[in-house]
Amino acid sequence: MKKMIFVLVIIFVSANVQMAQEKGTQTAKKQFLYLLRLDKSMWEQSAWTPEKNKIVLEHFSRLQKMLADGILIIGGRTQNELDKTFGIVIYEAGSFEEAKKIAEDDPAVKAGIMTVEVFPYSVALSKCDPTK
Repeated sequence: MKKMIFVLVIIFVSANVQMAQEKGTQTAKKQFLYLLRLDKSMWEQSAWTPEKNKIVLEHFSRLQKMLADGILIIGGRTQNELDKTFGIVIYEAGSFEEAKKIAEDDPAVKAGIMTVEVFPYSVALSKCDPTK
């Protein structure tokens, strides 16, 4: 009986060590920031057609989905005039290439309403815990 318990303990410990090693080898998500600016063609209020507004709603819906999927850390925009406003999206991805693809697939970017730049980023301080 003692031998059987000893074997079970060894199996349990080995399984936990293996699981810990596998967790350590998984690709850790990195943080990135994409900076959005309105394309110059969108600086005039008259450029905002119902179709363009619909695309911006799709952009916002996509950000909501990224939040629900645990990818988005924070997103928002400044409250300036159209020619000075910009938005930021801080999010997680496995690599710079993946982060760039996520940013370039934004509906507003694809439609030419906004331009995008991607930067490696690291949240140092936050009111919210970005790991949750």
